[in-house]
Amino acid sequence: MSSLTQRFHRWMAGNPDDAVLRLVFRGLVAASIGALGFDLASANGWIQADDSAAPPAVQREAAPGGLPSLPDILSPWLPGRDRLSPVPQPDGALGKPMTFELVSGNRLMAVGTITPGSAQAFAAAIERHGEYIKTVVLNSPGGSVSDALTMGRLIRDRKLDTLVEAGKYCASSCPLVFFGGTTRRAGDKAAIGVHQVFAAKSAETAPVPRDQMSDAQRISARCQRYLADMGINLQVWIHAMETPKDRLFIFKPDELTKFNIVTGQPSATPKT
Repeated sequence: MSSLTQRFHRWMAGNPDDAVLRLVFRGLVAASIGALGFDLASANGWIQADDSAAPPAVQREAAPGGLPSLPDILSPWLPGRDRLSPVPQPDGALGKPMTFELVSGNRLMAVGTITPGSAQAFAAAIERHGEYIKTVVLNSPGGSVSDALTMGRLIRDRKLDTLVEAGKYCASSCPLVFFGGTTRRAGDKAAIGVHQVFAAKSAETAPVPRDQMSDAQRISARCQRYLADMGINLQVWIHAMETPKDRLFIFKPDELTKFNIVTGQPSATPKT
């Protein structure tokens, strides 16, 4: 090892300019190889990226209509902007298209994501079970706004009640269905949340360009008219429009009453 060191120093003394240039070049090559190795490791999942350090504009965006796995978002009764909970990703039954199941106590359980066609399936369930249904029980991350509005109006036309059970979840467009209830109830720690409406991107070919601002205003007007028809305080819509689509504004228990979101106390869950 000592002889190699002595040779290196003699070479440096005899070729000072060439030596410096070679060292600089080798250093750049080594740095480039190191950076490439780091990128490859990240791309293959060997290094975990820290999304929290990225600015909001470049953080991963929630999938359209995508929403929960109900972690700690159920009860974030915190003041100010801290109440804007991240939209969780769907899992289990909540990540699948909404299903309808008749259970005891004259209740129709509506669980899952509201997809295009959910309103039609809901209407079929209502017709099938006739006068037996008294209450629609919701547990949903939302989804199609148009279907949610249609479902809510059918609930009001049939004079049905709506309920979000204790610890369950009704967010995004789901509250539009909930608002249709003649009597609206929410259990302890039920999470009812809203955010901006947005158009889901089609997985097919690019759609014909449209005036997105016009579409947004039209949808907004339709939803505001609906809230007014259902007797909901329009402050609810202001909170929705102020909340980014990847966040949820979850109402505190006193706000549920203040904004006329709930109109009655939840009854005890019937025994099956």
